[in-house]
Amino acid sequence: MYLQHLSLFNFRNYTRLDLDLPARTIVLQGANAQGKTNLLEAIYYLATSRSPHTTTDRQLISWLADEEPLPHARLVAEVVKGDTIYRVEITLMKRVAANGVRLQKEIRINGVSRQAMDLLGVANVVLFRPQDVEVADGPPSRRRQYLDATLCQVNRSYCKVLRDYNHVIEQRNALLRSLRERARAASEELLFWDEKLIADGAQLIVARQAALAELEHLAQPVHRLLSGSTETLRLRYVPNFDPTREPDTAHQMAMDLDIPAGTGELPPLTSSQVVSAFRARLRQVQRDEIARGMTLLGPQRDDFRFEANGVDLRTYGSRGQQRTAVLALKLAETQFMLQETGHQPILLLDEVMAELDGYRQRHLLQTVDGVQQAVLTTTDWGVFGEEFLSRVLCLRVQEGRIQRV
Repeated sequence: MYLQHLSLFNFRNYTRLDLDLPARTIVLQGANAQGKTNLLEAIYYLATSRSPHTTTDRQLISWLADEEPLPHARLVAEVVKGDTIYRVEITLMKRVAANGVRLQKEIRINGVSRQAMDLLGVANVVLFRPQDVEVADGPPSRRRQYLDATLCQVNRSYCKVLRDYNHVIEQRNALLRSLRERARAASEELLFWDEKLIADGAQLIVARQAALAELEHLAQPVHRLLSGSTETLRLRYVPNFDPTREPDTAHQMAMDLDIPAGTGELPPLTSSQVVSAFRARLRQVQRDEIARGMTLLGPQRDDFRFEANGVDLRTYGSRGQQRTAVLALKLAETQFMLQETGHQPILLLDEVMAELDGYRQRHLLQTVDGVQQAVLTTTDWGVFGEEFLSRVLCLRVQEGRIQRV
């Protein structure tokens, strides 16, 4: 799988770009704020319909577009996947409505209008940025976001369940607030949403744990190389209730609902096992949920831990250990996607070479050599050796314009 052509119109600082790309490594060099990261963002956006940098699509449209009668941005990619070429086009258009300016988003695949869900899996990407160290040291939401984004690219059914589950959370929370404000007991309607929560939530928990176990298996040898064989990496899934046992009252009373309950290593979980424990726990916390007006149990509160030689890296790891662990995870992700889809993902590396020492740089470039297409950005050609640069495509970006070096 590789991107053979990229076209951008009014995207970030790219007024107009048409770029042919080969099925090999590309190095994009330029000073800061010239458009290197924006190019990687465009590729990621075309693969996932989401930006890794902003939750507001309106920010992706160049401010120069406002001078046009119909302000819009357009991104187009031609992706070669086996013997098939896919044309992906995303258009973002500002439209004036009675209540102000609204954004219209249209996705087309091979000229046919599609939903965002249909885009997933057409082109898979793995993106690694210096700020991705937050996956190790940031809040649990950052790790959940990482797992969900990875699974959605390789498993469309997971993404559908996740979307449905988020809808259930919204509806259930609204009902819990209504019960609290009216001082009412649980209703049949709450029981309906409970069952939906349990069924969808159990699928997410089982899928996340299985994916994390496989990512750990793939990341461990990479991490041993990057750490000089001095550390063993573990990735431990931590649900916010123990799905291996039905709770007793004493355990429930001792547990803080805002802190994940699971701290040990879990055996592989089954859906029926999770459903049974989830249902029992949900009954015990019903009063607390109504009092707080929010859902307190479920995968929306789960976490996972990075451990090196048994040490929790979020709490006790150095910055270097955290960075090495996340890099190993990201490189394992390329293998995971290949296993799950049969196609190597496009590897996007944004200014990561400068963050690594020479030993880790060499091992990273070995991984880059093993993928069909990788795009790396840098401010300094010097972080790469002459031999490496002689066999890759070198491009320079300046003020949203790209030229071959």
